[in-house]
Amino acid sequence: MGVIETAVDNLRERLGERILELREFRGQTTLVLPGEALHEACGLLRDDPELAFGYLAALTAVDYWPDEPRFHVVYQLYSHKHAAFIGLRVPVGGDEPSTPSLEPLFVNANWYEREIFDLFGIRFEGSSDLRRILMPIDWVGHPLRKDYPLGYEEVQFTFNFDEINRRKPYAKE
Repeated sequence: MGVIETAVDNLRERLGERILELREFRGQTTLVLPGEALHEACGLLRDDPELAFGYLAALTAVDYWPDEPRFHVVYQLYSHKHAAFIGLRVPVGGDEPSTPSLEPLFVNANWYEREIFDLFGIRFEGSSDLRRILMPIDWVGHPLRKDYPLGYEEVQFTFNFDEINRRKPYAKE
């Protein structure tokens, strides 16, 4: 039995019905969990010497607007010992989205969580430094949400150069 199968079996034994779904796609195994089970699952994966998923390789989010739960926070854990990845997903509702911070278990989660907070507006409860990291502090909204308004600027070509040039706002000297 491989490390992924062992990890899934251990998580099933420990979490039982709290595992909402098990997905396998192109050799990647992902477990969908509620936020309340995240720390327990990551602690087991990290601290069990047989598994040794001690590195948080990636943390991001996906917006499924207008569906509910609107967001999924996606975690990728890596085991150097076994050269293997395992994925975890936490569904998060769209009204005041929040999930537990993974920073107590993986220190590098802080930067990932700040980025997700900045661009998606998902709060990470227990984070030590939840503030904007990419957008200006006074920015309104979260640009990676699917309902965020898009800006538009017409592309300038030789056939429409004069028309666009007349309307283009240039800096005043």
